[in-house]
Amino acid sequence: MEIEPTHILRILACFAIGSIPFAKVAMWGTGIDITKVGSKNPGFNNVLRVSTKPRAAIALIGDISKGLIAVLLLSRGVPTEVVWAMGIAAVMGHCWSPFCGWNGGKGVATTVGVLLVLSPKITLVCLPLYVIGRWFGRFMGWKQEGAISSLTTMFVIATLIFTIPAYIMFAIVLIRHIPNLAEIVRGPGGVAGARESK
Repeated sequence: MEIEPTHILRILACFAIGSIPFAKVAMWGTGIDITKVGSKNPGFNNVLRVSTKPRAAIALIGDISKGLIAVLLLSRGVPTEVVWAMGIAAVMGHCWSPFCGWNGGKGVATTVGVLLVLSPKITLVCLPLYVIGRWFGRFMGWKQEGAISSLTTMFVIATLIFTIPAYIMFAIVLIRHIPNLAEIVRGPGGVAGARESK
């Protein structure tokens, strides 16, 4: 497949859209820099931790929507391989945003937004796994139930889609959760650390 200049521009545009830090947007008017409080992660869970549920909802909906909208708007007439590259770029934009000093969130919500376009049926069927995982983790007393639930759900989705790009997106999310995994390894009983998965 030949990569055209317009394809590269679309991929870069998706990265730019994905890099919009909706967690920071959600905190407008509070005087709080979300990257300097709580877990310092610009994502839904940290906004929920340090602020209100409505502001956390803005961060969550924004992060999902930017992945969905970026791919949905820019993928017309583009080869499937390029569309997947666009989705990966949107997730990378979220995880390594220039607006956050080339840092960013965990990538889960934006990945969900991308996959709702690229594989909606599998994604919608698998999303309840996250809710079940969070409930079960809390019941069992896991302090990293968010990370465990996110990674488990993303892995199942990637496996059911069974494409290299889907596994690449899972790998990005996995990389962003390395601190959480390290806490699990260090923690008593195999589960410890701050809850953070977005």
